[in-house]
Amino acid sequence: MAKRDRLSGNEAIAIALRQINPDVFPAFPITPSTEIPQYFASFVANGQVDTEFIPVESEHSSMSAAIGASAAGARSLTATSSCGLAYMWEELYIAASNRLPLALALVNRALSGPININCDHSDSMGARDAGWIQIYAENNQEAYDNMVQAYRISEHKDVRLPIMVCQDGFITSHAVENMELLEDDEVKRFVGEYEPENYLLNPDCPMAVGPYSITDYYMEAKRNQAEGMKHVEQVVLDVAKEFAGISGREYGLFEEYRMEDAEYAVVMIGSAAGTTKDAIDALRERGEKVGLLKIRLYRPFPAEGIAEALEGVKAVAVMDRAEGYTNHGGPLGADVMSALYRARSNALAVNYIYGLGGRDVRVEDMEGVFAVLKQIAKDGNAGETYRYLGIRE
Repeated sequence: MAKRDRLSGNEAIAIALRQINPDVFPAFPITPSTEIPQYFASFVANGQVDTEFIPVESEHSSMSAAIGASAAGARSLTATSSCGLAYMWEELYIAASNRLPLALALVNRALSGPININCDHSDSMGARDAGWIQIYAENNQEAYDNMVQAYRISEHKDVRLPIMVCQDGFITSHAVENMELLEDDEVKRFVGEYEPENYLLNPDCPMAVGPYSITDYYMEAKRNQAEGMKHVEQVVLDVAKEFAGISGREYGLFEEYRMEDAEYAVVMIGSAAGTTKDAIDALRERGEKVGLLKIRLYRPFPAEGIAEALEGVKAVAVMDRAEGYTNHGGPLGADVMSALYRARSNALAVNYIYGLGGRDVRVEDMEGVFAVLKQIAKDGNAGETYRYLGIRE
């Protein structure tokens, strides 16, 4: 039976981890993810888990220790934000290339500079092509649910890739919401025990992890990673279906909100989707046919499904909480527009950069975006496709 509680996103992630009871958790603090290992350390001290909790000297060390533990056959994870993720950059690629199914609880925060501790997606978007699965949450409930599902996805025999569970810094990580938790034994049964096939401490199967790869083998290793990523979408859907059976909460690769007859749509990731839903509800009451497509799984990118969901839309705004510095927009914009192009979509598309460094996104702002889309459809011309929302010019 579900248990109702009021928790911050960081607390929710820590409780999910307590219920999972991982083998190894190396950690180094950085705002706004510090509370996750802080809460978890109290569970260790109280004997509520038997996890080996390792305080390390840096984020590079925390990911290195998680990689070593995973390679040895342990279920491992760490947590970080912003510059902490940048500091472990080298190790991100090593974890993925070694096909290690470890987890990273990432609390999204702007990367320096200038120094800023608030939310945007520049940290995880910078690591989008490191070979990790990336799943994002709109709210605290989704952060908890994604963490419960994470190991089932990453440890699947057809996947075996590391997974990044992302939530918005302070907006969800520190804000308190009403939510439902599963019983401990339900989570335990759902996640199951980790049973790796090959690992360093297996005396019956000597092996090397991370050996030097000469020209004859490197491309095959990279293709092997790509093959694992090809299976992720179906595994995410299968795990979500099973999760719905114990929680009653349904998840997919993305969420379609009031898209059934939408003529104008917004595509985005993260907490601002909640604000956008309020704008959509208000506009729907005025007879406007507007909708939202909220991305949950960003890597791998479910391009075909997204293009199909946007079929019939006249105009679409892709919202990026990270700048791409391409002079054409942000990373999500590039991915969505590529998907639309491949699907030969007739939708007129624009890309907005918004919410950098934690700048507020209001309901009125999103209503304004839909007004622009309506005008674009009327004019039959997208105009400037690379725009900023809410900036002082």
